[in-house]
Formats: sequence, structure tokens, C-alpha cells
Amino acid sequence: MSGLRSWIARRVVLGVLQTAAVVLLVFALTEALPGDAAVAFAGDQPDPRRIAAVREAMGLDRPVHERLADWVTGLLHGDFGTSLVSGRPVAGFLLDGFGPTLVLATLTVLLLVPAGVGLGVLAARHEGRFTDRLISSATLGVYAVPEFALGVLLVTVFALRLGWFPPTAVGYGTGLLAHPAVLVLPVLVLLARPVCSLARLVRAGMIEALAAPYTVHAERCGLPGARIRYGHALPNALAPATQQLARTIDWLLCGVIVVEALYVIPGLGTVLMNAVADRDVPVVQGLAVVFGLATVVLNLGADLVTHRLAPRSGVAA
Repeated sequence: MSGLRSWIARRVVLGVLQTAAVVLLVFALTEALPGDAAVAFAGDQPDPRRIAAVREAMGLDRPVHERLADWVTGLLHGDFGTSLVSGRPVAGFLLDGFGPTLVLATLTVLLLVPAGVGLGVLAARHEGRFTDRLISSATLGVYAVPEFALGVLLVTVFALRLGWFPPTAVGYGTGLLAHPAVLVLPVLVLLARPVCSLARLVRAGMIEALAAPYTVHAERCGLPGARIRYGHALPNALAPATQQLARTIDWLLCGVIVVEALYVIPGLGTVLMNAVADRDVPVVQGLAVVFGLATVVLNLGADLVTHRLAPRSGVAA
């Protein structure tokens, strides 16, 4: 028990250090962006006095360490700053984009887990036979198709030619759940590659687990095959897949810029693209911190789940 507590404490401390590193890295990278934001906001033909006034209003005339200290203090109090373009709090932009992105991510994960695990287990049970070769070939082929190409293909076939689904989310606002047809094509694009990678990981893990000594011993003891597969082999096979699932959720929550741009979905990816185009540094910083924090939290959660499924590998990690 003390070993488990020590392991959790190390993971939490590591997560805190990673979060601090993310904050410092985000600030350093935005400071290193080329160009002068004050010049960009001063107009097409700004004079030096206008530029100086804008720099003062934006706080760019202050030393870097003072701006960093103020920004970190604000983050600790839940204040992500204020947009340079609209004057709105950055938190408002995050809330606006979080809803659509969360809807897409949730639906994708709800379909991803049963589909990926099911295909992986099915392929492992028929290792080397037609079903296994079919699943392996299909997952490898689909995984090789980029999201943008697959999205364009689905729009061309199912939206423009067949007319089954809307080609984009234009005109539907942020209430995507009220219009399920709008979500079908984006979710299919988001689901395609993660299902393939998860299925292949589960297949490899199941084959390895079914050949492990403890599984062979369980068979000799006369345990039912279903209990061996799903009670003993599957939890160990899911341990590495959990890490992949955490990375997938992180990828989904971080906006999936290509998919949101293709289907004109007003999520976090769209907010990020607009902020970069407008040189709205506080919004870019706020989004980057949220994305980084999500990565740290999801990886910590994946480590805990992995330890629960395979304690020996989790402690050793």
C-alpha cells in the first residue's frame, strides 16, 4: 500500500512539474513569435506615437519577467487574460469552443472503445485466419488515409452526391446535439484512425497475454475459455491500449483543427485558428495552456488505469 501511495505521489509531482514547464514554454514561444503585435494592432500606417500607445495599453512596454509573473498569477486565480482583439476574457473564448469540441470528443470515445476493443479481441481470437487478416488489412489501410482526405471523400460521397448528411455545420450554431445528422461525418473521420490503432494494440496485447504463462496455467486448471480471455488476458492487453486511448482523447479535446476546419465546426480548433490569424496572443496562450494541462491530466489518468489493470507494469513505469 505504501508503495502505491509513493508511486501516485511521484506521478502527481511529475504532473505538477510538467504543468509548470508547459506554462513557461507557452509564454516563451509566444514571446518568440515574429513581428510586433503593437504594430499589427496600430493600423495600416501607424506612427511611432500610436505604436507606443498601443504597446503601453497591451503591457508590452513592461519587462518580460513582470508580464510572466502577472500572467502566472492570473492563471492561478483562473484568469486567462483578455483578448487583444475583442476585449473579452479569454475564458469566454474557451467556453464558446469547448462545447462543440466536447460533443465531438465524447461521441467519438463512446464509439471508439467498444469498436476498437471488439475488433482487437476478434482478430486475436482468430489469429492467422481470414478474419484476422481481414481486420489487420482493413485497419492498416484506413489508418494510412489522412483525416483531411477521408473527410473530403465522405463529404463528396455522402453529402454532395447522395445528400444523406449536411456537408458542413454552417447554420446549425453550437447546438450540435439538436442536429445529429451534422455530427455523423465529422465523428466518422475522427473515429477512423483511432479505431485502427486501438484495435491493433488490443490484438497484439491479447495474443501476447493468451500466450503468457499465467494464461497457460489457467487453462491447465480447467478455467472456462471466456473467463481466461476476458477475466485474465483482456485486462493485461488493455494496459498499453489505455495509453493510446489517453493520447486519443487528448487529441480530440485539443480541437482536431483539420476536422473542425473542414466541417466548419465552431470548436476549440476554430478558436485557435482565428486567434492565430488575428495575432490574439492571450487567446493563443490560454488555449495552449488548456491543451497542455489536458495532456498532463490525461496521461496521469492513463498511468493510474494502467497500474490498476497491470500493477507490475504500472509500478515499474
